[in-house]
Amino acid sequence: MTILERFSQKGRVALVTGGGRGLGFEIAKALAEAGAHVVVTGRMVATLDRAVERIAAAGGSAAAAAFDIADRTAQRAVLAGIEQAHGRLDVLVNNVGARDRRPLSEMDDAAIDELIRTDLSAAASLSRDAAALMKRNGHGRLIAITSIGGHVAMPNDGIYPAAKHGLTGLMRSMAVEYAPHGITSNAIAPGWFATETNAALAADEGLMPFVRQRIPVQRWARADEIAGAALFLASDAASFVNGHVLVVDGGMTVRM
Repeated sequence: MTILERFSQKGRVALVTGGGRGLGFEIAKALAEAGAHVVVTGRMVATLDRAVERIAAAGGSAAAAAFDIADRTAQRAVLAGIEQAHGRLDVLVNNVGARDRRPLSEMDDAAIDELIRTDLSAAASLSRDAAALMKRNGHGRLIAITSIGGHVAMPNDGIYPAAKHGLTGLMRSMAVEYAPHGITSNAIAPGWFATETNAALAADEGLMPFVRQRIPVQRWARADEIAGAALFLASDAASFVNGHVLVVDGGMTVRM
């Protein structure tokens, strides 16, 4: 097998949460281009349908599953559907993330709990149940999309990095627990990506001097620049990579 063949996802099934747009879509598209059948999830049916159409137009295979990631019953139903239809799950990408940019002093208990449930607890339960399915085939890739917010902090953003720190800890724990079953667990920590969510900030020329000074490559990342990292961690080329956080930030977190 050549090194390029080790990146193939042919015959595999992947589940990408938040796969309808942004980084999740780019990851789903890359996995599909490499040969996987990809199930993209999210809450907006129309957004997911467009994502599936775009992947299919590029020659890939995809399906949509609309549900709230924090709904444990819906999580189990989606996994059961994948098992019934395909008999396997090879890759899980926990990509969904929510943010509430307010001082912690202004957030009530409900707001804190909701963020933790969406950004951390949902990934834990989905990973646990996905790993149970992966064990049956003795192979799997658990990938968490964390953030450089799990490495550095900014004002008025307390719970998001706390959840991302937790997600990193979860991934490392799973790396130890599931590796004997042929399942690796890794994370990707993106920096500043020009996605739909960040479109206004990315277009703000007044912010560019800060970007050029703070990010060594002196620009925002394109959304598709996440794809290579995800495909690598999902592939056989990363078969001995386990418990790692792959930072994709243009060097932002290493600059003094």
